[in-house]
Amino acid sequence: MSGPLTILGLESSCDDTAAAVLRGREILSNVVMGQAELHAAFGGVVPEIAARAHAEKLDLAVAEALSGAGLTLSEVDAVAVTAGPGLIGGVLSGVMCAKGLAAGAGKPLVGVNHLAGHALTPRLTDDLAYPYLMLLISGGHCQFLVVRGPEDFRRLGGTIDDAPGEAFDKTARLLGLPQPGGPSVEKAAQAGDPKRFAFPRPLLDRPGCDMSFSGLKTALLRQRDALVAENGGLTEGDRADLCAGFQAALRDVLAEKTRRAIAAYLDEAPGAPAFAIAGGVAANGAIRGALEAICAEAGLRFTAPPLALCTDNAAMIAWAGQEMFAAGARSGMDLAARPRWPLDAASAPLIGGGRKGAKA
Repeated sequence: MSGPLTILGLESSCDDTAAAVLRGREILSNVVMGQAELHAAFGGVVPEIAARAHAEKLDLAVAEALSGAGLTLSEVDAVAVTAGPGLIGGVLSGVMCAKGLAAGAGKPLVGVNHLAGHALTPRLTDDLAYPYLMLLISGGHCQFLVVRGPEDFRRLGGTIDDAPGEAFDKTARLLGLPQPGGPSVEKAAQAGDPKRFAFPRPLLDRPGCDMSFSGLKTALLRQRDALVAENGGLTEGDRADLCAGFQAALRDVLAEKTRRAIAAYLDEAPGAPAFAIAGGVAANGAIRGALEAICAEAGLRFTAPPLALCTDNAAMIAWAGQEMFAAGARSGMDLAARPRWPLDAASAPLIGGGRKGAKA
């Protein structure tokens, strides 16, 4: 096989139905069909609704991706698909669709870990050399990973309960702000005083890189209730100050844990030390600015993929599939959908719940 590989990628792990075609590092098409309107009335993603929407839209997304790339299915080299972790109904829809496409066209199939898609994206966008340090920070996950290869990851720490994006969403709901919560809380925080309320910085008194954000959310709830009881409601100033204090606390925790993760990563003596961040929360300016400053102090290259490639998408799955395929990975027709799938199987599972259950 000569020339760059052409990979069709499928992603359906949560509430975005996505398909993309990648040739080498060139994204020929990247289709994302969101479901925000379907879930808006419920304050969060409803798994059954998401699964049905994926089943209805996956073939349409694939057709649009192939058309946008100017290719037919026979012209791709392999089909890559998210096989987990995620909401089982959506993952199963994607896996079954990919199996049908691969079997029908006689193409190889590659099952991809959704988290690996995020973790390997900096190699697609910035050609980072292994090993690099990765902070995956999104609505369902938050982990520090040393990325050593397409299937070689060492987890340094992660959240034991709510992920940051999940905490942002819950905070927005508590304060009557629109979803998604991250942009709403960040916008409100710009007009707020981050020092008005003394919010906790969980787990900073313990060694290591594990994090917890559930208690921070609870502290905000109690402060909100105290203001309502005292004043009969919340003013716009109250909301702004609560958002600013919450965001500052979360930023401070991530900053300190990043310093610790960098120290552990540098023990591996990487030749070109680099730190990458991906996931929807990577778009938060206050958090991103703090992490950029820490990397500058430590002498690490800082990278963050474009926002369209930070949130769930199929181009990252196609890229991860391409790296795995080039290394010889293939999946059979017995490929299973996995709601839990840790990247670092050697590390003890992270405890706790969260939107997607126990963290991978």
